[in-house]
Amino acid sequence: MAPTNRELADFLRRARSQCDPSRAGLPPDGRVRRVPGLRREEVALLAGVSTDYYARLEQGRRITPSPAVIEAIGRALGLDAAGRAHLEDLIGTTSTPGGRRRPAAVQRVRPGLYQLLDALDGEPALVLGRRTDVLAVNRMGAALFADFERMPPAHRNYARWMFLDEDARSLFVDWADQARAAVESLRFEVGRDPDDRATTALVAELRDHSREFDQWWEQHRVHQRTHGSKRLRHPIVGDLTVEYETLTPPGDPDTTLFVYTTEAGSPSRRAMDILASWTAAGAGAEVQHRSRGASDR
Repeated sequence: MAPTNRELADFLRRARSQCDPSRAGLPPDGRVRRVPGLRREEVALLAGVSTDYYARLEQGRRITPSPAVIEAIGRALGLDAAGRAHLEDLIGTTSTPGGRRRPAAVQRVRPGLYQLLDALDGEPALVLGRRTDVLAVNRMGAALFADFERMPPAHRNYARWMFLDEDARSLFVDWADQARAAVESLRFEVGRDPDDRATTALVAELRDHSREFDQWWEQHRVHQRTHGSKRLRHPIVGDLTVEYETLTPPGDPDTTLFVYTTEAGSPSRRAMDILASWTAAGAGAEVQHRSRGASDR
C-alpha cells in the first residue's frame, strides 16, 4: 500500500473543522451537526469536485490535484495566503524520504548579510534560517531580545527560546500571541520539508517540554511572518512597541532577515535610543548574559 501523507490529512481535517458553515454559503439542509465545521461532501461541493475525490485527498492518498483544484479547495476551506501555500507544499510532498525538497546542509550566512547587520547597528535585526534557527544577530538584536550567539549552538532557535526560556515569557507583553505565531510559523516550515530530522527533533522537544506548544501544534494552523508588531517589557528600558519587516535574500529562500524599528519621536523610539547607548558602553551584553544564567543551565 502506498504511504499516506499524514501532514496533509491532518491539515485538511483540522481546516475543515474550523470552517463556519453559516458563512460558507451553503443552503440549510436541516441535518444536525454532530461535529464542528463543514462535512466532507460540503467541502467537495464548494470546491467543485466529487466527494470521493476529496475524501481520498483528506485521507492523505497520493493524488496530485491541478492548480485550479488546489485553489478551489483552499477557497472552500477559507484558507488565507499562508494556508494555501502550506496546502500546496503538503500536496507536493510525501512522508517518504524521496519527498525531501531541500538538502539538510548546515546553513551559512553570506558575508554581505553580516555587513548589512553591522550597517543596521541602530536597529535590532536577526537572521533566521530553517525551522526558525537564529543564524546571526546584531548588537541591538542581542540587547533587545537575547544574545543568541552566546547560547550553545543547539539552543540558537527562536521557537525554542520563545517556549523554553523564562526571559522570553517575561519580555513579551503579549507572549501567548507571539508564541502561537511562532508555532504557526514552524508548522508552515514543516510543510515545506516534512522529513527534515532536525525540525522533527525540535518539534518533539518542544511538545515534551511545553504544554502550550503541544496544544497549539495540534491545531495545525499556519502563519507566514512578513511584518507585524511586538509589545515588549524590557528589563532595562521598560515598555516599548517595535514594528518588524522581513526580507528574503534573492536566491536564498530559506534565510530571512528580520528588522525591528520604532516610530520616530515616540516613547518607544526614545527607549530604543537609551538601549543603544546602554549597549554601546559595553555593559549590556555581559549583564544580559549573567541575567540569563539560570535559564541557560
